[in-house]
Amino acid sequence: MTTTTAPAPPRSEPVSFTAARLPRLAPVLVGVVAVAAAALPVLLLGWGVVAWAVIAGLLFLVALPAWARVVEGPRGATDRFVTGLVWAACLVAIVPLVSLLWTVVDRGLPAINSTFLTYSMYRTSLDQEVGIYHALIGTLLITLFAALISVPIGIMAAIYLIEYGKGSRLARWITFLVDVMTGIPSIVAGLFAFSLFILVFGPSTRLGIGGSVALSLLMIPVVVRSTEEMLRLVPADLREASYALGVPKWRTIVKVVLPTALGGIVTGVTLAIARVVGETAPLLLIAGLTTRTNFNVFSERMTTLPVLIYTQNANPGIAETPGGTPPGIEVAWGGALVLIVIVMLLNLVARIIGKIFAPKTGH
Repeated sequence: MTTTTAPAPPRSEPVSFTAARLPRLAPVLVGVVAVAAAALPVLLLGWGVVAWAVIAGLLFLVALPAWARVVEGPRGATDRFVTGLVWAACLVAIVPLVSLLWTVVDRGLPAINSTFLTYSMYRTSLDQEVGIYHALIGTLLITLFAALISVPIGIMAAIYLIEYGKGSRLARWITFLVDVMTGIPSIVAGLFAFSLFILVFGPSTRLGIGGSVALSLLMIPVVVRSTEEMLRLVPADLREASYALGVPKWRTIVKVVLPTALGGIVTGVTLAIARVVGETAPLLLIAGLTTRTNFNVFSERMTTLPVLIYTQNANPGIAETPGGTPPGIEVAWGGALVLIVIVMLLNLVARIIGKIFAPKTGH
């Protein structure tokens, strides 16, 4: 008795909900036409480049879906319209950022030189050149001590919330207070540090460590929240496997949980540092302003780059030539560029550290 095998049904091709039938270069063609069409009212009415870009974008968002509706149908037109909106939103978000970076680089780069980075604002003669070295050192030291205060507290608080205090009343109160601290204005943190150090050391107290305390109040909530989310992403199977081998809980956290979440924790710490490195108001209150370089955060005043930028812009001085740029404005733009470079370097270092210490994966 022979058995026959039924032939397999023919394999059907995947169905596309929006089978594109427009030419591949259709968006480019429509974009060129939209730019050309928008140029006519702009030239006639004397509008600027921004109006030209807005009109061209609106024409593109109307013309391409209309063409797609005729060729591809309503579903294809909707897909084209939503895609255009997404790209438009992306451009709207990128243009201000690029404009800001270009302005800072264009205005600040001429001020950057070896003297600008190695001299302070303290002068012994009127013809002596000045720089931002004292503010650069102050920014690095105050931010470093703020990180030394806030990172251990934030990480340990997150470990308690995730590993030890689930569902407890204390954990709920800590979560509530962290949420409240996340939204406090920076000036409130500065006033707290200002009041604390005045009560302890006297009314004329201005210390760099006071600025670190104020910044740590702003950093701790960010560190707690980011670390908490990273610890939640660690699979429970890893903890259970460690417990099954007889490893105590604290050692499981140190050897298994924290290394697994290290990349995200470092990223969160970097975000917290970037959050506070540009703060001005709290440091102006408690750290003060000086033209000398101070390497001791526990003694005397310290100037940071944001405070220097603010004071130089508020008191720019008199330009050497009529109609020229006052010297304070040049110092402010140069300091702003250096501050942006510091933040970018911090992000780069964080990515490198996260990549090095991230758990190794394999096939």
